Amino acid sequence: MPKATAVWLIGNTSLTFDQIAEFCGMHPLEVQAIADGESAVGMVGFDPISSGQLAHSEIERCEADTTARLVLTPPIDAASLVSKKKGKYTPVAKRHERPDAIAWILKYHPEIPDAKIVKLLGTTKPMIASIRNKTHWNTPNIKPHSPVQLGFCTQAELDAAINASTKESQKSA
Repeated sequence: MPKATAVWLIGNTSLTFDQIAEFCGMHPLEVQAIADGESAVGMVGFDPISSGQLAHSEIERCEADTTARLVLTPPIDAASLVSKKKGKYTPVAKRHERPDAIAWILKYHPEIPDAKIVKLLGTTKPMIASIRNKTHWNTPNIKPHSPVQLGFCTQAELDAAINASTKESQKSA
């Protein structure tokens, strides 16, 4: 997109043709042709500031000094963009099935602690307690169904939770 970037820089800055040409990897005459309307007619400019290629201060620095050259903004480290893992999102259409998955785990694998159920199904401890104590508002309609079949977790995740809680219970015994 060097031409689109050049179009934007020509229209929105007072940089010289040489500065724009060097930054975009073009010949200065090609940049001049864009400015004269002979080339890239009708092309929409590409904003290098919003895309993170340039900082506004970098453009201002080069506008003040015509011998200065534009320098790309260093790329953002991908590791810094990774945020902490958030809770699992469950679509609205499937939320009514979560109590069935909780009931299945409580019935067939009572050794799994509440904290692991919370992580596995993306639920809360009060929800688990209300299903365990049969105080949930929809208790008569809760039928235990496998969380894997309902799509709340994979079989590997469920097996890992079962194995980990079995090992922990054997250590404490």
